[in-house]
Amino acid sequence: MAQDARDTSGNGYLLDNRQAEAGERFDALSALFNPSTFRHFETLGVDEGWRCWEVGAGGPTVSAWLAERVGPGGHVVATDIDTSWMPEATGFEVLRHDVAADAPPAGGPFDLIHARLVLIHVAERDRALRSMVEALRPGGRLLLEDGDPALLPLICPDEYGPEQELANRLRRGFRELMRQRGADLEYGRKLPRLLREAGLVDVEADAYFPITSPASTVLEEASVRQVRDKLVAAGLATDEEIDRHLANVTAGGLDLATAPMISAWGRRPAV
Repeated sequence: MAQDARDTSGNGYLLDNRQAEAGERFDALSALFNPSTFRHFETLGVDEGWRCWEVGAGGPTVSAWLAERVGPGGHVVATDIDTSWMPEATGFEVLRHDVAADAPPAGGPFDLIHARLVLIHVAERDRALRSMVEALRPGGRLLLEDGDPALLPLICPDEYGPEQELANRLRRGFRELMRQRGADLEYGRKLPRLLREAGLVDVEADAYFPITSPASTVLEEASVRQVRDKLVAAGLATDEEIDRHLANVTAGGLDLATAPMISAWGRRPAV
């Protein structure tokens, strides 16, 4: 579940894992989306002895869940371009790895490959998807989970006052920064088709997004603090507007939604 927005323009990360706020974002994203992810793992039948690859792991929570499920007879490898948030990981292997540039890690072919909030940010996302499909064993499952910000462009869907209007305007600026750095803001909706085109069968998909949650508040605060300098430099917001928005968030009167998280899964044919 890589949670850093890759800057494909060469100007550095939009949401850099090395910043202090990254840990807050990891915790918030885990609180928001782990229950849905784990539900999908249950549906796919993850079991003892499985070999799993967690792509763009970010933090350790998903990999740890998989490691407990597959047991000592299985194997879980967690990869990311920045593994600093898994320094003391136990029960699974941690590798520094770029899914868009590097060959799949050793340990395959895999029964399950999972990536959450990864490919939307990767410029070579088609290549990364092919690499994951090729690393599946016959009958292996691929579960991709990615946002589709264009499906819900408002962070405050109920825009009834100036505080909500400001939040939505800053979110438009945030998404413009993502777009400039190569993110595909309509990627989530494409996942079922892309899995079928990659040769997978039994493809299904669903979507989930919270409308309001304490974790959404934490996520918004941390994300805005991380990108405020970029928003100001790009002329998308002023420091005064950002300070006012953060005060509104802290006051607790905003219902902050997330972009729809679309989960799509499929199986590599057995023959």
